[in-house]
Amino acid sequence: MSVTKSLPHDAAPLHVAGSARYVDDIPTPAETLHLAFGLSDIAFGEIEAMDLDPVRNAPGVIAVMTALDLPGDNDVSPSAHDEPLLSDGTVHYVGQPIFMVIADSHLAARKAARLANVDFTTRPAILSIDQALAANSCFEEPLEFLKGEPEKAIKAAPHRVKGQIEIGGQEHFYLEGQVALALPQEGGDMLVHSSTQHPSEIQHKVAGALGLSFNAVRVEIRRMGGGFGGKESQGNALAVACAIAAQKTGFPCKMRYDRDDDMIITGKRHEFRIEYQAGFDAEGRILGVTFTHYARCGWAQDLSLPVADRAMLHADNAYNLPAARIVSHRLKTNTVSNTAYRGFGGPQGAVGIERVLDHIAHELMADPLEIRMANYYQSFRAKAGETTPYHQEIQDSVIREISTELVKSSDYQARRSAIAEWNAKNPILKKGIALTPVKFGISFTLTFLNQAGALVHIYSDGSVHLNHGGTEMGQGLFTKVAQVAADAFALPIEAIKITATDTGKVPNTSATAASSGTDLNGMAVKAACDQLRNRLILFLKTTHNVKASDISFEDGQVIVAGKAFTFAEIAGEAYRNRISLSANGFYATPDIEWDRLKGRGRPFYYFSYGAAVTEVVIDTLTGENRILRTDILHDVGRSLNPALDIGQIEGGYVQGAGWLTTEELVWDDKGRLTTHAPSTYKIPACSDRPETFNVSLWKRGLNKEKTVYRSKAVGEPPFVLGVSAFMALSDAVRACGDGTIYPALNGPATAEAVLFAVQAQRGENDGV
Repeated sequence: MSVTKSLPHDAAPLHVAGSARYVDDIPTPAETLHLAFGLSDIAFGEIEAMDLDPVRNAPGVIAVMTALDLPGDNDVSPSAHDEPLLSDGTVHYVGQPIFMVIADSHLAARKAARLANVDFTTRPAILSIDQALAANSCFEEPLEFLKGEPEKAIKAAPHRVKGQIEIGGQEHFYLEGQVALALPQEGGDMLVHSSTQHPSEIQHKVAGALGLSFNAVRVEIRRMGGGFGGKESQGNALAVACAIAAQKTGFPCKMRYDRDDDMIITGKRHEFRIEYQAGFDAEGRILGVTFTHYARCGWAQDLSLPVADRAMLHADNAYNLPAARIVSHRLKTNTVSNTAYRGFGGPQGAVGIERVLDHIAHELMADPLEIRMANYYQSFRAKAGETTPYHQEIQDSVIREISTELVKSSDYQARRSAIAEWNAKNPILKKGIALTPVKFGISFTLTFLNQAGALVHIYSDGSVHLNHGGTEMGQGLFTKVAQVAADAFALPIEAIKITATDTGKVPNTSATAASSGTDLNGMAVKAACDQLRNRLILFLKTTHNVKASDISFEDGQVIVAGKAFTFAEIAGEAYRNRISLSANGFYATPDIEWDRLKGRGRPFYYFSYGAAVTEVVIDTLTGENRILRTDILHDVGRSLNPALDIGQIEGGYVQGAGWLTTEELVWDDKGRLTTHAPSTYKIPACSDRPETFNVSLWKRGLNKEKTVYRSKAVGEPPFVLGVSAFMALSDAVRACGDGTIYPALNGPATAEAVLFAVQAQRGENDGV
């Protein structure tokens, strides 16, 4: 079988050799033009006048366009049509595009874009969560999920905790920046190459901007150099701008953000403030809990509503909350419009409940692991009938089994005792350890997005051509889907050719997001392959006068009543007998339904589970810290490709740990992002990974739902395991005091934040 094997990424040799072709590597015609945006340098105000003559007269400039020059819809929003490509006269954040330059080179366009003289009337900007609350600046009324009577349960509980946590945003920092190339076609059609996770959305936005029907626009993407959600909607502006310029000039047009511009213009992970109150018993079991989420969404809606929804949906993480109220405020501010990021709000929600459990453990002077285990959802074998705060019954929980196994394999108990001894003897370096779980819901919460299509051809020489609606961003989706096709025909993986995602081949695609790329597209490909296989079997039954049971596909051959034929021979024979060797496959996720306003339903087809143990050390004199060791046990069901899955788990964990420890976004009081380059924004480097990094797939994993080969999604869930690094830092800081002060770290827990927390534990400052 091709599935379940650790096959290499399909483009791995190309990656290593530097020959993998990305959008910026596509050979372009000699007359290709290049674009750049002119950007606002104020956070909020009106454009009173623009003198663009210096821009037009700059070397290499072909044309300059403002909103008044656009031929169709001035809209690049993925949701509420509230995000113009170019400012309509009002500017809403520092970095908002207000005009675009078309020039004969990338450098000429960028230089010219800085020459405009723009007069603004500045208005008071809303930049922070507090300012937004004071101004009642929001996108919708607060949303609420309710289960039981939490306030009553909290009041009656023998113990209570109360607090809040600030959680910073995160820059995607994909290696390949945002880029698009538009090539005008005959009859006014447009071909767009875009580094996007959502080709169909690019198609729709370009069509609207040009006044064309969808069938006149074709979008193609072979691969991205990383996406992490940052290319779900943020590529719209570049693709639309290039298409408009190409239509206007008749020449191919290309646009690529430089790293600084990319970080200033594009949205981030949403910043959150979470206020909590919980009541619990003497064993630490939660009896009632309330959460209030405040999400800083930015100036336009983008994907903020579903992101904030998913934070609410993951406010329980892996814990049974008998009574819970979760309230979410979606705040509008004059900052960049925040967007999808790996986990899509789920990690923020999970951090909230992990903080609560850590706080409870502090109050009871208990090992936080004991408190977590006491609150876990029961094993699905117990048939406990437990429900989430949004009333979905938990039927597949394996978190207790995974945690128990990880505690043993990581030698958690002995290491925790050794750390206590270390901390007692060492006044300068303090260690901490934490185990945190993840229960991550898999499906788009917008139900109709849970669908996918595929197109499979068998050529008469026996080679197979495969296309589907998913996009490849380094995660190995194409390899996994090729394995599904290879397995269907018992062919070697080399016999399967996957080509670029193309809206002209598979229409109406959903974004490759929500960890659903393999679930959806793998099943669609399997459906197409099953059609072709059954078609071949029917043909062979008729022509060879045999039963279906006499036909099998084995090791690149087709066995017919004991006689072996090559797959190529059968394909050629079927072609000569006028048998169709092409099939479309389609898949729609079953058994899901969701009412977001009522906070009820089954938004997720299933859950992915995992757990991580992280050990850290901090320098109490500087706040510097290191991850010493991480052990992860993760459930991916029946893995389609263990090597790729382990890679996703490793990368997700490091990215999650980076979010909560080093990656700090800083805006000044004028709304300008000051951390807009690698020199000021610290992503994890190779040296920041755990010195000892043990990652294992749970051997008993098997999806109880009918996913492709009973596998489970692996893209987003491991990101949440990075929370264990954050909680381990909290554990290390706690060791610096006498245990009376709870180290209420905020995220990211940078070296400075850790130092201040250490000083607060020792009574040396107020922790600010």
